[in-house]
Amino acid sequence: MEEFHKVRRLPPYVFEQVNRLKASARAAGADIIDLGMGNPDLPTPQSIVDKLCEAVQDPRTHRYSSSKGIPGLRRAQAAYYARRFGVKLNPDTQVVATLGSKEGFANMAQAITAPGDVILCPNPTYPIHAFGFLMAGGVIRSISVEPDDTFFGPLERAVRHSIPKPLALILNYPSNPTAQVATLDFYKEVVAFAKKHDIIVLSDLAYSEIYFNDAPPPSVLEVPGAIDVTVEFTSMSKTFSMPGWRMGFAVGNERLIAALTRVKSYLDYGAFTPIQVAATQALNGDGSDIAEVRNIYKRRRDVMVESFGKAGFEVPPPAATMFAWAKIPEKFRHLGSLEFSKLLVEKADVAVAPGIGFGEQGDDYVRLALVENEHRIRQAARNIKKFLSTADETMHNVISLNAHR
Repeated sequence: MEEFHKVRRLPPYVFEQVNRLKASARAAGADIIDLGMGNPDLPTPQSIVDKLCEAVQDPRTHRYSSSKGIPGLRRAQAAYYARRFGVKLNPDTQVVATLGSKEGFANMAQAITAPGDVILCPNPTYPIHAFGFLMAGGVIRSISVEPDDTFFGPLERAVRHSIPKPLALILNYPSNPTAQVATLDFYKEVVAFAKKHDIIVLSDLAYSEIYFNDAPPPSVLEVPGAIDVTVEFTSMSKTFSMPGWRMGFAVGNERLIAALTRVKSYLDYGAFTPIQVAATQALNGDGSDIAEVRNIYKRRRDVMVESFGKAGFEVPPPAATMFAWAKIPEKFRHLGSLEFSKLLVEKADVAVAPGIGFGEQGDDYVRLALVENEHRIRQAARNIKKFLSTADETMHNVISLNAHR
């Protein structure tokens, strides 16, 4: 039977090919070190779990919740933005709770997109940034992911040559997958550009608290007047090690938040109330839980950069996020990221995310997630070193390592 229209518009989910190979290898007894999926392995802080357990004992919390988030949770998110970014938000009109930032992005796309609307989207980027708008009937025009002066020339051309004029510009800093971080000066130029061309800015700030130097990543909403054109998405998944809890937020422009809130009101009753209560406590905490998570990822990052480098697989140290974005060793680059990722599972018992899954501009790279402990990361490096050092002998009758794409 012919595929349905919206399903037909979606490209193949390339990560599934690696996932199937990984599952098959594990079923055969292989010990796969999984650096592929960005699924945090750290436990949610005990104080948050305890608050959930306390709240769930109240039968009143078992009823339908609020789609836009309970008032205390929205106030806590507004207070977080005030402390962290110096941004004042009205929790009643400028904050909505989402079921993770991914759901928020997808439903914002449903709320604002007409068939054929053009969306300016970084390439490479997190898949929902493009897929959410494709499912809503939009058209994606790829732009550079570099947060510097080279960003704006191609952006100007994209606006000038897009028909119809682009509806929205997607930002993702710190970036998943590239781990690049934007500056406040960059955001100032983006806001000026968006206002000049009457374009909505949608900023994904899911990794705002996972950074490894003394300069915390800024919010685009820190720019005066940014709220006139901007909605920003955050998530508690990585910051508080709460991925399965599905809790995130959209904040910013009242008109856009109202549109998202209305769409969500038709689709869900919000997260389970005890989860929202526990999330409220997390946001109102002293920040020590966040600092501990950040330190663990930093130690893992340093171990990965050192051990993989010694293994012959150079990994540039990311300034932020729980990922490293590494170029495929030159000998294997002609294979492309999907085939190289399959090889690592088959020959080194290591799973990574192929860069092609984040856009065609990522095909020379793989994404490495810091979701295994330091011992396992070192083991992955040893496995890869053995594979790289013996590849000429073990693969000469399998594939040409000197072929060109």
